[in-house]
Amino acid sequence: MSYPTHLTSLYRLPAHTFPGPEGKTDDLPAADSRAWRIASDVYDGEEEWTAAFARFCDTVDTTRVKALIVGAWEGAYDTDPSDVIEALLAAKDRFPALRALFLGDMESEECEISWINQTDVTPLLEGFPELEELGVRGGSGLRLSAVRHEALRRLVLESGGLPADVVRGVGGSDLPALEHLDLWLGTPEYGGDSEAADLEPLLSGGRLPKLRHLALRNSEMQDAVAAAVASAPVVARLEVLDLSMGVLTDEGAAALLGGQPLTHLKKLDLHHHYLSEPLLDRLRGTLEPAGVEVDLDRDGVDEDVDEDDGTVWRWVAVGE
Repeated sequence: MSYPTHLTSLYRLPAHTFPGPEGKTDDLPAADSRAWRIASDVYDGEEEWTAAFARFCDTVDTTRVKALIVGAWEGAYDTDPSDVIEALLAAKDRFPALRALFLGDMESEECEISWINQTDVTPLLEGFPELEELGVRGGSGLRLSAVRHEALRRLVLESGGLPADVVRGVGGSDLPALEHLDLWLGTPEYGGDSEAADLEPLLSGGRLPKLRHLALRNSEMQDAVAAAVASAPVVARLEVLDLSMGVLTDEGAAALLGGQPLTHLKKLDLHHHYLSEPLLDRLRGTLEPAGVEVDLDRDGVDEDVDEDDGTVWRWVAVGE
């Protein structure tokens, strides 16, 4: 099992954590030179997230801030970030340059990804029409309705289980500028109840004319995802296809190789897989001569066989 770590950058800017209530704020970096991480403490915080954000707004020239990273908020394991989103929206006029926002930047020591409570993030897209990047970590309680957003270029939803309604919300959205889409579909055990059919609006590509990087990963149904992708119209315009971190077996890889050509890709990412050597050889032999970078790393893959009935147990890279 792998675990997400704190972001080191956002919007091509290095991440910088805004000091706590006892920290020094008299020698901070330039407001537009960092992706600012604002965090409380999940368990015994001295300061609520909204109070930390208020201090940030009073200390930093928010008119120049380009990227915000929302870290831990108090009780994230049983409290959603409604107050966080309300505070961000209330201050939106103070952030005219904001172009990137990440909600829920927590490591496992703070809150396991499947324990992070989320909420409806649609208001963030509606409230920040100039936003170019939105990332969210945690799928429990997450909601995203179909929207039209003219500026969004990158959307990342990281979860141990992404609700089907969220997948459908993304698929029903008109995102004419979107270039990079990354969905961690997850497993039913952690709320990932989507099916391959829910991906059809995304795979048709009709509402995503500029999409170049598509990641549908960390999925227990990775074979079905690969089979759907094999004939998907959107693939022809992609530069990067990422089906990594999931339970991909020979069945899914064979379907992928038997579908439309993938030799136009710059990269095919299948790391964390359950493929046999013959399938690995086929992938390399088909794609590498065409100049496609193929990531077939197996690091972290875990597989158990039940000694009683021979059942094979396989896991996604990020679950709990």
